[in-house]
Amino acid sequence: MPPADHAGRSGGRDGAEQGVERGCTRGVDRGFERGVALARAARRGDTLALHDLLDHLTPYISRICRPIALDDGPDATQEALVAVFTSLRSLRDPEALYGWVRGISVREAVRVAKRAARARPAESADVPERGDPQLAADIDDVLSRLSPQHRAVLVLRDVEGMDEESAAAVLGVPAGTAKSRLHRARQSFRKAWNG
Repeated sequence: MPPADHAGRSGGRDGAEQGVERGCTRGVDRGFERGVALARAARRGDTLALHDLLDHLTPYISRICRPIALDDGPDATQEALVAVFTSLRSLRDPEALYGWVRGISVREAVRVAKRAARARPAESADVPERGDPQLAADIDDVLSRLSPQHRAVLVLRDVEGMDEESAAAVLGVPAGTAKSRLHRARQSFRKAWNG
């Protein structure tokens, strides 16, 4: 599973440069190269390569979708895999595979999280009271208090390590909007975490 720093060209610098900065191993480089090779073969119509590519990408997609969609992370992962499957021919540069997949994953996770929030509105009894010790111990609970858009920008910046411009591009918003969302998301997270 390639780490975020090997997520293609959308992160500003190429994956190899970022990998050297973060001390990535040859195994990670081979994983990146394998994903790119599988994407090329799948785009040519090799169905076995397509199956292998989806298996290869599943942990990467899940790592992005879970903190955004929370309990619905597996559903978001499946939705993102379907989107990758149906849109693979639109990927112009297989070297940009991981950045392209990251964008799809974030969009699907936000969409699934919004749909789930509409279907299951929180009841006041389900939300821990201020000062509840469980609140400080449960990151998922704190994340669930943020909007999907705020979770998405937190994941891109703090988990994936993207810069603000790259995160804004993935989210499809201006850089200033991404920056203000990140500020509000971090502020809300700290407030909920500290109870």
